[in-house]
This record gives sequence, C-alpha cells and structure tokens, in this order.
Amino acid sequence: MFSFRYINSLRVLKTIRSMSALSRLGLTEAKIKDTEKNAALCSTLNNMLSEADSRGVEVDKTVGTLIYNLATKLKKQDHMPAIFDLILQKKIANDMQLVAALQYAKENAVKFEVGALEDACGVGIVVTDEQIREAVLEKVEKNLGQIKTQRYRFNSGPIMGMIRKELKWADGARVKKEIETQIASILGARTAEDDKPAQKIKQKKQEKKPAVKAEVKKEEEGTHAEMSFGSFHKPGQNYTTEGYVVTEHTERLMKEHLARTGGQVRSRFPPEPNGILHIGHAKAININFGFAKSHDGICFLRYDDTNPEKEEEKFFKSILDMVTWLGYTPYKVTHSSDYFQELFDLAVKLIKSGDAYVCHQSADEMKGFEVKASPWRDRPIEESLLLFEDMKNGKFDEGAATLRMKCTLEEGKVDPVAYRIKYVPHHRTGDAWCIYPTYDYTHCLCDSFEDITHSLCTKEFQSRRSSYYWLCNVLEQYCPVQWEYGRLNIGYTIMSKRKIGKLIAGGLVADFDDPRLFTLTALRRRGFPPQAINNFVKKLGLTGALTQLDPLMLEACVRDELNTTADRVMAVLQPLTVTVLKSDTPLPLSVTVPDIPGNDDKTHNVTIRDTFYIDSADFREKADKDYRRLASDQTVGLKHVGMVATVVEVKKDSAGKPTELCVNIEKLNDKNKPRAFIQWVSDYTVAEVRDYSRLFKHRSPEDPEEVPGGFLTDVNPDSLKTYSAYVESRVVGSPVYTNYQFERIGYYTVDQDTTSSRMVFNNTVSLREDSGKS
Repeated sequence: MFSFRYINSLRVLKTIRSMSALSRLGLTEAKIKDTEKNAALCSTLNNMLSEADSRGVEVDKTVGTLIYNLATKLKKQDHMPAIFDLILQKKIANDMQLVAALQYAKENAVKFEVGALEDACGVGIVVTDEQIREAVLEKVEKNLGQIKTQRYRFNSGPIMGMIRKELKWADGARVKKEIETQIASILGARTAEDDKPAQKIKQKKQEKKPAVKAEVKKEEEGTHAEMSFGSFHKPGQNYTTEGYVVTEHTERLMKEHLARTGGQVRSRFPPEPNGILHIGHAKAININFGFAKSHDGICFLRYDDTNPEKEEEKFFKSILDMVTWLGYTPYKVTHSSDYFQELFDLAVKLIKSGDAYVCHQSADEMKGFEVKASPWRDRPIEESLLLFEDMKNGKFDEGAATLRMKCTLEEGKVDPVAYRIKYVPHHRTGDAWCIYPTYDYTHCLCDSFEDITHSLCTKEFQSRRSSYYWLCNVLEQYCPVQWEYGRLNIGYTIMSKRKIGKLIAGGLVADFDDPRLFTLTALRRRGFPPQAINNFVKKLGLTGALTQLDPLMLEACVRDELNTTADRVMAVLQPLTVTVLKSDTPLPLSVTVPDIPGNDDKTHNVTIRDTFYIDSADFREKADKDYRRLASDQTVGLKHVGMVATVVEVKKDSAGKPTELCVNIEKLNDKNKPRAFIQWVSDYTVAEVRDYSRLFKHRSPEDPEEVPGGFLTDVNPDSLKTYSAYVESRVVGSPVYTNYQFERIGYYTVDQDTTSSRMVFNNTVSLREDSGKS
C-alpha cells in the first residue's frame, strides 16, 4: 500500500511540474495535457525553457508561442538552435517571421546560413508607424467613395491584404488599428443606422439604351483662379472649429493672443531640414503662404531642426531658395531650436503637473501599439524632475531614458516621447544640449509661441491633432487650430530622399537636381517656371483627398506658361547640311521676326545663307501620302523667310546615309505652296541638348504589385538622350534657366553646365501635337 501511494505521488508531482513548465509557454490546460503525451516534445520544450532561463530571457506569451510553434513545426531539428537563438534575441518577434524562418530551413537544409536566414525572415527590418500610416492613408483615399457610401459596413480586408504585400513585416495589429482609426476619422462616431443589418436592394432590369458620346468640357485656358481655402475659422474664433478643445483658460488666452496679433492671420511652413523639397512641398508652400497672402496675413518659414543627426546646412539653404523661387517671402525665418530653452522649461512644468515622466523602456519596447505600460509611469514627480535634469546634464547613455507624455494619440499610441537623448552637436546650438524634443512635443508649442492662427498640415498628421490640443491646453498655452489637407503625389516618380539616394549611388541619376526627378531643384533645372507650378497647385485646390496625378497635368501648366513667355529660336537636333545651288532672291537674306508670336515689341533677325542646316528627321528620299516635309520628290517651306526648297541632289556617305542636300530655293507664291514649313539654321552655335522622358516605366514604381522587383528595376534606360545640336547663335550668353521654344521641337532651358565655350540645354516639355511634323 505504501509503495503504491508513493509511486502515485511521484506521478502527480511530475505532472504538476510538467504542467507548471509548459504553462509558461502560454498554453491552455487542454493543450498542455495533449503535449504531455509526447515525451520527446516535452523534453525539447523543457530544454528550451531552461536555456531561456540561463540566458535571462523572460518567456512571455509571445516568446512562449514562438518556442512552442518552433518545436512542433520544425521536423528536422538540425537548424532549430539557430532559429531558437533568434527568438531569444527577439530578432524573430512574430509568427510571420517564424513561418518565413521555417520555410527557409525547409528549402535550405544543406546550404543553411544564418545570415541568409535572417534576411529571409526580415531580421533588422523595422516598419515604422509613419510607414504604416502613409500606406493606410493611400489605400483609404483610393477607397474613399466606397467608405463614405458603405460607412462601417465597408470591408477593409482587401486594404489589409494590400498593405501586408507592400509592408511584409508590418505588425498586423498595428495595421488593423491604423485602418480603423483612419476610417473612424473620416466617418465620425458610429450611428444607430450603422448597426442596422444591410438591406438587400432589388435591382430593376434596365432597358438597353443606345450609347451616347460624352461631352468633354475643355477647361478655359489662361485662367488661373486663386485657390479656394474653404470655410476656415476667423482669427480669435478657434473655438468654432469642430473638434477644438475649450478649457477654462481658453477665453483668457485667446484675448491675450488677439492683443498680440491684432486679429492677423498667421500661418507657417515648417519643413525638416534633412532633405530636398519636392513637388509635394510646392503644394504645402502654396497653401501656407498663399492662405496668409490672400488674407493679408503673414507666414513664417520655420525649420523643424530637432534631429541634429540628419540636418545639413545645404538643406537649410536649399529650402529658403525654393520658397523664394516660388515667389514667396517669409515674414520671418525661425527655427524650432530658437525655443529650446522655452521648450525645456515647459517640459519641467509638464512633469510638475504630473503629465510627464522619465521612462527607461527601450525604443523596441515602446514600438507599436500593443505595448506594455511603462513600469515608471507612476514614479514620483520629484524623481522624474531629478532624472530629467540628469538627462539634460548627460548622465545617461543614448536610449537609456526618455521623457514621455501621459496622453494617447488617435491611432492608439500611448504616452508618446517628448524628449530623447542624442550626443550629436546641433548645427545652431553646438554642444549646449544633449536632449532634443520630438515632433509631437515641439510642433504645437512652436505654433503657440509664434501665435499661429491656422496650423495647416497634411492628412498623416490628423492622428496627432488630439495630442496637439492636449499639450497646449495642459500647459495653459494659447492653442492654434490644426487643419489637414491631402498630400500631392505624382506618378512615374519617387519622392523619398533615401530612395533617390539609391538612384544616385547606382548612377541612374546624377544628383537630387537631375531633371528627370520631381524635386523642386530638379524642376527648376529642367526649366519649369515657378508660376506654372503655382498655377498647377491652385488648379488642384485645397482638398482632403490624397492625390496622385499624371505628370502630364503639370506639364500642361508649364506649356501654358511658356507659350506666352518663352522666346522662339530655331534649332536642329541632328543637323543635315543644305547647299543652295540657285536662288531667285539674293543671299544672304535677313528678316525680322518677333521673339514671341503676336508680340511685335520684341524682335530679332534671322539670316539665311547659301549654306544652312535642317534636321535630318525632316528629310526622306521618297515621300508617301502622309509625309509632308522635304523629300527628293517633294518641296518644303522654310520658316520665316518665305522660301520654298526643292531637292536637286542628295549626297551620301559610304553607308548610304544622306550627308548633304543640294537644293534650289525660290520665293513662296500661289503656284509653289508646300505642304509644310520646317525650321533651319545658318548662323548657329553648337550646343549639347538633353532630351528627357519618364524615369520610370510604371505609374507607381514603389508598388510591389505593379513592380514586383522594386523601383530600381523599373528605371527607363532610355530616359535621357543627348544631341550635339545647332541652335541660333543669338542664344549665346543667355543666363542659366533662360527658357526658349525651339520651334517645332519643344521648350528648352539653359542648363547650369553651360560654359563660355559650349551651351547646354535641357528639354522642359514638348510642344502640343503638331500636324505639320508628319
């Protein structure tokens, strides 16, 4: 009896110990009992848990689930230690990464390499909240019509699927939360109607009607209406804006604000000085400066210089240069760093009010949405004050401490960081500070310091609006109103500084101002007039929708502007010599032509001599019924001089290519009218002419569905063609960025590579379709 009871006791004790160990993996009781039936599996799991304990790794539910799945799903255990090691290092942190790791192990049983394993399961790839926010915003905007129609019955599954393809390693919970947040921000609170079951609608059969050709309304040319700014609040009436938070201090702070500003409209353009401005920034510049200008207000240019690691002096200069080039003058140029002391003092005040605390969680621990609450959230105020002072005095390593605010963003992000430690000299303050404020903390307070009335920003900052109002109000500061508008994107290009850097490194473009890009410096170099860019933005208007447009829309605005401002000159890209054998008019012959047709105030002379040059594309040996230019059996007119050329002889090289045409020319009359007129040059300068086409083959080169191989594989190898052209000599000495129309070819601008001995021109845009070129 004794031995029987003893043996049973041992069995019970062993079972309890086993269940206790396996419960650490987050398994249910039923799952534990199931697992215990497999002695080998239990042994493997217990060994794994012992290894984790010996390395001081906390086995929480996430790690436990990964360990259990690894032990149960990897059939051949040769490579289990390598994958297990990545789990303990938190390099494999979710089920998706583990599945990829198991797949790699299965397919590479012989050639198994840890480095390749890490690549296969996305180790080191960090998908930021900003990337998720932008990806969701783009997909939501594309489905905006359906969302507004179907409201909360809208199926967001396809959006989730597209984002998982685009951002493979993004946390699914974060993506789902962001989708829900953005849809809620569009629709507002759920209504009783939203919770009713959807009604099936019987559709009546419609009679077939004959197709009717739709009429297309042509937009009036030459009209550039000012941008409409909708129903923004008036200065001092911030509280009338939906969502604006009113406190017991609002009325007093508003009166003080109005006393300082006199009811003036005040806006700001706040770029980070860590990159080159692009066409999207042109919209922001026009909205912020344009809004202030249209209301007799002022606009600040404020550099958001709170990240010294990425800021460079060349970016500061370039930003101001581009704002000025677009025709705007900042009321004042300021920097967030101008207010570092005031921002620090308010951070101390925030701690004293119990609304901020010093935290020691790592960046990885704070990443995402479903994160553990900080164990330091409720630390004593005095302790946080002392530690924040220690942060300022350099007593912590980078990443060892942050100051966090006790608030939650719309997207669900809890306690955003207000200050972080960076031992990097600042371009303006030098080594005076080793703690730097974040965007979430700095932006609204700098707006408040400058008495901004309308804080205009793009839609991705909508999720920061509540923290913007919260921070100003909790610190009893004047609170501006934040308004959001849709970003502007252009198809067939990329805007990211990092990705453009890859194009430069690969020799695919020359620099950030390569005319094939859509940075503002590139557009200027290509010859886009600033007024054309401004007109383009104004035509788009102020909308909340994310906009991706075809470059043709911008080019049309450029063409409209240059049509009335660019002087005309003649040029031939591929010169073919023409020798005059006989003329009924003495040569040389000079005529006066207007610089711009229809405007006789400015003119220049063109002279034709007994040797001149045409473009080789304007000659064929034999004409067909659709060909209208010069041929051995067809005459052509010469622009401006009123002469008609007839081919007498064609001289060729050894390959049979025409090298010289011998012609007779005569005055134009009723009997010799040609089918077309072409340009020509006699007095010329040799110039390098660069013709550009789209840099990418697809509209969305960053879309993995459209371009599976990545944007670098989508580059058009023929996007640049260079000619040694002959251009009228009157262009010599023209300043850089002077625009010309090369007659019958397109619009061109003088490039910065021009020297005293050689002109260089960039193609700006083509002409409208010209039937005379056929």
